Amino acid sequence: MDYLARNDAPVSEELWAQIDAAVISQAKQHMVCRRFLDLYGPLGPGASYVAVDTADKEEVFGKNLGRVTGRRLVELPQLYQDFSLLWRDIAEADKSGYPLDLAAAAAAAQASAKQEDNLILYGDKELGVEGLFTAAGTHTIKRGDWSTGEDAYRNVAHAIAYFSGNNMLGRYALIVSPDVYLDLQRLQPNVGLLEIDRIKKLVDDRVYAVGTFGLGKAALVCAEPHYMDLAVGMDLSVGYLEQKEFNHYFRITETVALRIKNPKAIVNFEK
Repeated sequence: MDYLARNDAPVSEELWAQIDAAVISQAKQHMVCRRFLDLYGPLGPGASYVAVDTADKEEVFGKNLGRVTGRRLVELPQLYQDFSLLWRDIAEADKSGYPLDLAAAAAAAQASAKQEDNLILYGDKELGVEGLFTAAGTHTIKRGDWSTGEDAYRNVAHAIAYFSGNNMLGRYALIVSPDVYLDLQRLQPNVGLLEIDRIKKLVDDRVYAVGTFGLGKAALVCAEPHYMDLAVGMDLSVGYLEQKEFNHYFRITETVALRIKNPKAIVNFEK
């Protein structure tokens, strides 16, 4: 079935290709969390829930029944952003041969990327979904003053020592809000390096500023798939909504959920 209503839409294959290219290009540029999280899926557009297993998962038998413990189900919510293209603009592009201005599609793709990152970082209380900054059971380290001195480097090194001490080895990624990222752009006179460059050496360059998602946020994660990943039902796609007053309306949609299998693989730096 054509879930995205593309086959019967009054849109040429050439225009669909231009829209897809613009949307995917902008989404890749602006999606932050996908740069360090493994993807699980796509599971298909019909997937509504996905299992999240812990290391304690087992099959338990009793009273002639068997069931799996150490597993919970989380919803795969549908995230979407809409945009429109004017019929006169499409007609002019067809006549002139110049590319159609797809700024509206690009803006919607950027909003989609921010929406996905926001769900991964903060979760959603109504859905009962936790995020990297809000999950229960994470490890917390009291954050020093990251705008001066060497507190930032020491705190991150402390977090890595915590991971190593708990046998959590692998890809570490530091996620910071833009204000913290800016604070790290300063020269340490005693070593002749920017503070962020010193920290990047600890995490193999995986330091990410996460858009406008609050102030003073910082977390280090061990982003191995047995600790966390991003479950995808339908990956980012563009569908056709309707034609109204001759103009064309589209929807960018996806179904995703962060799967935190071990919250101890997240260190939140809090003041």
